[in-house]
Amino acid sequence: MADSLDDQQITVSSGALRAMRDEFQRFLMEYRFGLAEVDTKIAILREEFQEMHDYNPIEHVSSRVKTPDSLVDKVRRKGIDTDFDSIRAAITDIAGIRVTCSFIDDAYRLSDLLTQQDDITVRDVKDYIAHPKANGYKSLHVIVEVPVFLSTGRVQVPVEVQFRTIAMDFWASLEHKIYYKYERLVPADLLDQLKDAADTAAELDTRMEQLHREIRGPRPGVVSI
Repeated sequence: MADSLDDQQITVSSGALRAMRDEFQRFLMEYRFGLAEVDTKIAILREEFQEMHDYNPIEHVSSRVKTPDSLVDKVRRKGIDTDFDSIRAAITDIAGIRVTCSFIDDAYRLSDLLTQQDDITVRDVKDYIAHPKANGYKSLHVIVEVPVFLSTGRVQVPVEVQFRTIAMDFWASLEHKIYYKYERLVPADLLDQLKDAADTAAELDTRMEQLHREIRGPRPGVVSI
């Protein structure tokens, strides 16, 4: 009798775990589909520029959905309730796309081209290009919502899109590797060197933008920094 009871408890426990796993996978699936929608929009813009224009502002595109481990870690660090509604409301970068551009103007231009599409809703904008973080980090972060149509109906899925130049991306990649190596406890002298490197990258962006404008002339409808 005891063995049967133990078997029953194990079966119930396994069933509950499978249900939790399936629910979590469905939760992340919505973000994968939302990411695919925005990825497709950017791919269309990129191909149009390649085929129809003499200049393509998009150098590189990368995208990802947070892994379950990464998401759980962020929920724990931020003290977010573990129900899916709370996670949806508090974490907006579960799905993310990074668009690397040639020049600063391109970042704003591509952001405008994406967010002006009529099925895109802009949820938030953080302009770290115009207003860099204290450590020198620069990028244009735009949280958009895109409709995803499932068998159960339409859902609005947030996707974070980051627009940055090659120099900004190179600096951010280096900073990430240093913070990872030192487990976020980076020595003060390295932080100072990182800030100096950020200033140098910003100066390079400005000089290259000026050269580009001298060669091609300013493009209509772009934001000047």
